[in-house]
Amino acid sequence: MKLDHLGVAVKSLDEALRFYRDLLGLEVTAVEEVPSEKVRLAMLPVGDTRIELLEATSEDSAVARFIAKRGEGLHHVSLRVPDLAAAVARLKAAGARLVSEQPGTGARGHRYVFVHPQSAGGVLLELVEGSDD
Repeated sequence: MKLDHLGVAVKSLDEALRFYRDLLGLEVTAVEEVPSEKVRLAMLPVGDTRIELLEATSEDSAVARFIAKRGEGLHHVSLRVPDLAAAVARLKAAGARLVSEQPGTGARGHRYVFVHPQSAGGVLLELVEGSDD
């Protein structure tokens, strides 16, 4: 298991990129829309991990609700796991609360689940299945 990325909710992806890309000099390796999550995102590598900037594409998206309630900022921490089904089974057996027990498909086709903050020390935790790509 390793840190995959940090998800940051932003009001405007273009404005956020002016800071992260133009001022900090981070490279943007992907810009993608994920219709199922109602977000547009940009991935920016930082060392062995990435920052994922998330902009809502709909007022009823989870990111839009997050920003309305808490403002822009850290949305989630994502851990890469080799076997998502095994990780979900282990969490469920231990009584952890999941946002959804059915994996979703996110950026670049990766499968993921979110662990509710009540079970993860107040942090929305994403588990994403994948290799070191």
